[in-house]
This record gives sequence, structure tokens and C-alpha cells, in this order.
Amino acid sequence: MMKVKTGLDRLLQESDLQQQYRGRRLGLLSNQASTDQQYHYAKDRLKECFGDDLKLLFSPQHGFFAEKQDNMIESDHSLDSATSLPVYSLYGQTRKPTKEMFEQIDVLLIDLVDVGTRVYTFMYTVAYCLEAAALFDVEVVILDRPNPIGGIEIEGNILRKDYTSFVGLFPLPMRHGMTLGELGLYMNDQLGNKADLKIIEMSGWNRSMYYEETGLVWAHPSPNMPCADTAVVYPGQVLWEGTNVSEGRGTTRPFELVGAPAWELESITAHLAKTSLPGCYFRPIIFEPTSGKWAGKSCKGYFLHVTDRKLFKPYRTSLALYQAAMLYGDENFAYKQPPYEYEFEKLPMDLILGDRMLRKKIENGVSIAELEQQWHDELNGFEEIRRKFLLYSA
Repeated sequence: MMKVKTGLDRLLQESDLQQQYRGRRLGLLSNQASTDQQYHYAKDRLKECFGDDLKLLFSPQHGFFAEKQDNMIESDHSLDSATSLPVYSLYGQTRKPTKEMFEQIDVLLIDLVDVGTRVYTFMYTVAYCLEAAALFDVEVVILDRPNPIGGIEIEGNILRKDYTSFVGLFPLPMRHGMTLGELGLYMNDQLGNKADLKIIEMSGWNRSMYYEETGLVWAHPSPNMPCADTAVVYPGQVLWEGTNVSEGRGTTRPFELVGAPAWELESITAHLAKTSLPGCYFRPIIFEPTSGKWAGKSCKGYFLHVTDRKLFKPYRTSLALYQAAMLYGDENFAYKQPPYEYEFEKLPMDLILGDRMLRKKIENGVSIAELEQQWHDELNGFEEIRRKFLLYSA
């Protein structure tokens, strides 16, 4: 197994990199998934390395220890007992760093585990930090980490401008195939006022790698991302957040489990057979969430097994299941109503899909294959744009 060095590992091990930041006031945006190879937190290792130069910490959605469930459950500012540093929550009173926060630092280090999906909010916390850094003259340094679902495949429709939100700020497909460092370069380019941004690249990573091939340890970046297998299905299974269907929250395998009490599995399975869904198997199952949607109720549904990651199309697969369940398999199917991630008017499903018209077409029975053909050209256009920001080879 190839051993990958993250940007954090390189900064901790390479004196020439460290020298660029010694004597400067540093901040760190990270959470408990940001560790070195010995499971030690980035905040503690960087405190050891830079001492009093490390002035403060920032945390993204779910809190530093990923203890907060679901969306719009905010975290307060706090004090980190291990380092005695203040922790500013960027998912609480504000999602954007303030002048008072940034005037305490010269450089913001960012070390976050991303999961390769457009709707994951960590990347937009980075975007807001880039905006603030440009405004308040702070340098940003992203300590890069792998995209856990690889950096080759891209999939899905491009987000429409009218449906931007904290689960989609830029015209990206659902599966973007970029590392957080590459996303940072892309987002910084999209912003009108660009920040001074640098990337400390990984060594040993190539675009074909899934997380298990990196040799890196996995720590859950959010409470319902317990393992790398979750990240593989997430670009599609996240759709269920916009419905009354359980996406498996309150079970030990969120997003791999999906269902609802009224699902008619025979009807759903029959409709799924009309779409080519390679690399996976839907195993019929009954599960009972302990929290979240349908807590304490028996849900009929599926465990989504990925049998070949190279062939598996997560977005296509979940769109097909969504269409089948909505039209043929659940008379009680309903959409989640606002608010969702601080959007109080638009339907959460439209924000997740990034396009209201896509939802309408799915409701009207347009085949998933036809939908994919409709967004084929714009996906190729994104591929051309993406190339300018890629840092690693295949």
C-alpha cells in the first residue's frame, strides 16, 4: 500500500516549510478528523511545532469534535483545553470570519477532511475564509488531503446560480473530483477579490486512489461520515436529506441504509431494473433508526452495497432510487420543507440538486439516462475548467 503524506505531515516534517511561517501569527481551521499518522490532532502538533505563534483555532459545521448532528445545529465559541487557545465557531453566530477574528492573525492554516461532494459544507467555510482573507489581508495556506473517493470521476448536473446556498456556492457538479487544495484554487479564482492562497501539496497521492489506498488513518469528519465507504455513496445518498425518507441517520451505517415505513420494495426494485446501475447491489432490508427521521419505526428499504467502485455511479444510482420511490414505491413520500442550511424559502431538495427544473423532470418521469445526456455538455465544460486547478497526476 502506498503511503501518502498529507500537507500537515509535510509541514510538520520539513523545516524549510516551517521556516516560512515562524514568527508570524497563525490561525488554524480544522476539526478532530485532522490528524497526523499517529492520530494526534493537527492543532496539538502545530502548537508543538510553532508554539506561541499559533494564536487561535476555527471549527466548521458540527463543532470541533463533530459532535453536533444534522444541519443548522450551531456550535458556540469555546476554549480548547489542550492548547488554551480560543476556538471560533464558523457554524454558529456567524459562518464568515469577522474582522475581529482575522485581525489576530497573519496566516490562516486550513486542514480539513473533505469528502468529494458539492453539498459538503466544509468547502464553503473555506470559501468564506478566502473572502475574509482577501478583505482583511490574511494569507491562507491549505494543508492538502486526499479526495477520499478519488480525483478522476466527475458526475452530475452543474449547480444553477438561482440555487446557490451553503450547500452549493459555485457551479460545480455533485461529484467534483478535486482535493480541498484544488477546490481552494478554483473557488479563489471564482471570487472577485482573490486571497493570497498557497497550497502545501501532498506527496505520494495520485488521482486514481480511493482512501483505503493511501495508507492514511480515517477519522470521521462529520458525525454521519463514519467510514470511507460512506463517502463513496454520499454524492447520491445525500439527496434523501431533502425528503421524509430516512438516509440512515440514527443507524450505524448512515447513507448506506435508506428507506421508509411505507416503501413498496417490489415496485421500487422493478423500476430500478430499467436503469443501468453498475457496480452496486441493493439488498432489501428492514432497519429501525434510533434518532432522526422515523426514529423507533421499522423502515423498509435497502442497504446499498458498492461492489465495484470504478464502475459505480453514486449520483445516477440515487437519482434512480429517488425517482422509483417517489413515483412507484411510497404513497407517503414528501419533501422536507425549509429551512435548510440557512435557506428559508427554497425547497431543500432544489438546493441539494442545485436545480429546480431537474426535480420537476424527475417527478415527470424523465429517465435518468436522458437527464445525464442533457447535462453531458456542461459537465464536459466543467472538466475543461477544472483542469487549470489540478495539482496531481493520474
